[in-house]
Amino acid sequence: MNGSRVPLTHRAESPFEDFEAFDIHTSATIIHGVRGGDGPPILLLHGIPETHLMWHRVAPDLAKRFTVVATDLRGYGSSSAPPSTPDHAPYSMREIARDQIEVMDALGYDKFSTVGHDRGGRCAYRMALDHAEAILRLAVLDVVPTGDVFSRADKDFSLGFWVWSFLAAPEPIPEELVAGAPDLFVNHMLDTWAEIPGSFPDEVRAEYIAQFRDRNTVHAICEEYRAAATLDPSTRRRRPGDTTNRLSSACTMEPQRSTRRLVRPAGDMEKLGR
Repeated sequence: MNGSRVPLTHRAESPFEDFEAFDIHTSATIIHGVRGGDGPPILLLHGIPETHLMWHRVAPDLAKRFTVVATDLRGYGSSSAPPSTPDHAPYSMREIARDQIEVMDALGYDKFSTVGHDRGGRCAYRMALDHAEAILRLAVLDVVPTGDVFSRADKDFSLGFWVWSFLAAPEPIPEELVAGAPDLFVNHMLDTWAEIPGSFPDEVRAEYIAQFRDRNTVHAICEEYRAAATLDPSTRRRRPGDTTNRLSSACTMEPQRSTRRLVRPAGDMEKLGR
């Protein structure tokens, strides 16, 4: 990869005060994140409506044993939102995963483990499918493969996770509606999807709401959901012969977000390409 993508670093904001923040130019955008700790590298990837701040309770403990990197996905938080195209390709998980591979390469890590929640989980397994040589261990939290979501969705899923179809609706319908009440939209997701009431500190919740007041951010997130509905289910693993052991945790298709855990043999990774 291009070694000229040197990270611009500075001291990270609280609650990552012992981490350094960075903004790395990838081949297609600029990715913001933080890094701290010492040990084997591990990349943490957030979901919606979060940013890298979702790991604020976990990252400091992990940093006692690992070098922890937590980023904002393309279009989220302080990462850039590049222009999209009519086919939504710039916001496919294949492109979003490439960002993260390039970030870790710029930081000096050609092999690393990764943990992804929600949208970040989809990015994480896309990295494992397309860049298997880089991923040592994979933990995927609270998702099932995108293709399975659409093929198995029923009434309960449609009512509990209507955000999937809402954000994938044609431009500019969801963009304009979210712009009218970003706090209502974000608070609905946080309060409805959280199993433990009051899980999100006020200052973290405020950061999540703030990003949804930015029209470019909202458009980028909508484009990601449009790509999920059109491009992502059809992308398959590019490289055969993947033998890396991976741990994944998948969510059932129920609105209460109960989870089950399973270990996927490497041979089953092809199913994640659906």
